[in-house]
Amino acid sequence: MSIQDDKLFGFGCMRLPVLQPEDMTSFDYDKINLLFDTYLARGFRYFDTSYIYHNYQSEIAVRKCLVERHPREAFRLATKMPLRDVEDEADVSAKFEEQLKKCGVDFFDYYLLHNVGRHVWKKITDHKIFEFADRKKAEGKINYLGFSFHDTPEFLEEVMDRYAGMLDFVQLQINYLDMEQANIKGRECLEIANRYQMPVIVMEPCKGGTLIHLPEEAEKRMKAYAPNRSIASWAFRFAASQPGVVRVLSGMNTMEQLEDNCETFEHFTPLNEEEKEIINQVVEILNQETTIQCTGCEYCVHGCPRNIPIPLFFASYNSILKSTGASLGQYLLYNNVVGSGKGKASECIECGKCEKACPQHLPIREYLKDVTEMYEKGGWKNQSWLGAPPKNE
Repeated sequence: MSIQDDKLFGFGCMRLPVLQPEDMTSFDYDKINLLFDTYLARGFRYFDTSYIYHNYQSEIAVRKCLVERHPREAFRLATKMPLRDVEDEADVSAKFEEQLKKCGVDFFDYYLLHNVGRHVWKKITDHKIFEFADRKKAEGKINYLGFSFHDTPEFLEEVMDRYAGMLDFVQLQINYLDMEQANIKGRECLEIANRYQMPVIVMEPCKGGTLIHLPEEAEKRMKAYAPNRSIASWAFRFAASQPGVVRVLSGMNTMEQLEDNCETFEHFTPLNEEEKEIINQVVEILNQETTIQCTGCEYCVHGCPRNIPIPLFFASYNSILKSTGASLGQYLLYNNVVGSGKGKASECIECGKCEKACPQHLPIREYLKDVTEMYEKGGWKNQSWLGAPPKNE
């Protein structure tokens, strides 16, 4: 089996359907079964999960909906070592064995060290985690070894220089908005991977939905060129058109998303020059926006001493800035969430744990001050037309 044998399109399991949005472990198993079955029936077979997704329960859902319902040769399974949680070398081994059991498999087709960065570099080197995974590969417990990455190009070069000989692929955040963004530098990271001839699997091609819900002017330009093509397809085709990319992941929780993505990759064609120029125009429009570029991964929530639902507050804040009509509803949502026992934005003690965990390297503590101004100091009223309805024109 070659790493390039499977088709371009992978199923990401970080955002599986749930019955209760506030409970990420309340899996809608019937819907997940249908999504997985349809994806496989359309000729795709790559599933990407992790030890930590869905409050540490995603691997169990994958076992129930995929592993226990389909022959092992019908799918390729990828999961990740939870670097943020490991304590010592014995714990690394214990967690790997736990993952095999939770997933219900004897080996992993693809195995990644999760979110390799400076914040866990000492753990990686002290506990010899890459060396451990390389031994498991030699034992036949791992077919392909890689890592996911959200740090600087300079650090990626350091990781590659030290461990490239053990690696089969790298998983990078590649999307058309982040290629030149100072906090991501997707183009530089991709160029480094290409230089090491390291196959690339793409995560966050739509940047957590940011590149699906575009400003009206941006969407208008895409629709003018291709009226029947979805907005999401532009993001997926951009990612898959990049040099060295062997797979693009999508976290899907509706049949509409799945069918649209299958259509994109069943009949995949790289972007042409005119389409690339349209995307450049869309990037210019997006860069004029003042919204928070949060992908909703929830890494920041883990360990927050005030239990602040940071991604939820950021998404709500973005909604207000994008649509004045959303102000009252988002204000009520904020208060309902706080009333359910979650921390207020103003209760942040600025410990910085969230920023150390954030793959996007966002200044979360500063953004929480903006959220506080919006919801706790009346800023939302200035974004609303409730007091002075717009004139009919």
